[in-house]
Amino acid sequence: MRKLRYFVVLLAVFSTLSTIVVFMAACGNSYKETKRLSRLERQRLAKEDSAALKIAVMPTLDCLPLYVARENKWFCDGKTDIRLKYFTSQIDCDTAILNGRVEGAVSDLVRVARMNSRGAKIKPQIATSAYWQLLTNRNSRIRELKQLDDKMVAMTRYSVTDMLADHVVDSAKLKSERVFKVQINDVNVRLQMMQNNEMDAMFVTEPQATLARLSKHKLLLDTRKLDWNMGVIAFREKPMKDVDRKRQYDVFVKAYNQACDSINKNGIAHYAHLMEKYCRTRREALDSIPKTKFHHAVGPREKDVMMAEKYIK
Repeated sequence: MRKLRYFVVLLAVFSTLSTIVVFMAACGNSYKETKRLSRLERQRLAKEDSAALKIAVMPTLDCLPLYVARENKWFCDGKTDIRLKYFTSQIDCDTAILNGRVEGAVSDLVRVARMNSRGAKIKPQIATSAYWQLLTNRNSRIRELKQLDDKMVAMTRYSVTDMLADHVVDSAKLKSERVFKVQINDVNVRLQMMQNNEMDAMFVTEPQATLARLSKHKLLLDTRKLDWNMGVIAFREKPMKDVDRKRQYDVFVKAYNQACDSINKNGIAHYAHLMEKYCRTRREALDSIPKTKFHHAVGPREKDVMMAEKYIK
């Protein structure tokens, strides 16, 4: 009887081990198959992304037409794939376009001139309605440009904000070494540092400028009064010579113009959900953003291009 029980136990153990081995083998095949399919899926997605026309964008008002076109699927005509790549700093946009990860980027003429001076071939294709403002901290009691002496100003190197900082130094006859230009690339971080009293002043565009003004920070300078139109959407020249890229660009321009018309007709507040989603702008602040006219896709003014190139040189 004991031998019989011993045999039954051995048989049960063997059966259990066999089941485990079969299960492990099945799991192994499943894992390998899953891994193979995942690799194929990644390759497919990478191929699709490579074929798409990609634009680097930021949480700024000049990108709103692109967000509107995307949300309304105006970038899609059934055979065109246009994708937006979201960043929060211009330097990250620059890196993406220089490394070929995107074909275009929302930028400014000074940054484009800087990249081209280093051997890149990037064309400022479309002028945007972007403008920049200098705001000083409400607690710093700065009311004139000359009071920026021995103060910290948040900006981005080799950008329109860098050129503006130098313009302020010259206009107020300050010593350049006495105005501390602090590079804060992320526009949201720049605004937050001002709100936290970590900066004396900053250069920003919309909607960050309006959010700062609503917090009682003082406006000292506006590029619209200087007649500087520096905002652009720029594209790498080489890939845009391709026939398929040209077709994608035509679809992009058509959708961009349609979005500009829609914003001009309905107002920025009509797209409050997009401003909240992409620009972190609360709905109640939208009515305080100055009325902005969004223009159809046209190239930048020659005098603005020359000014930016002269500054970089």
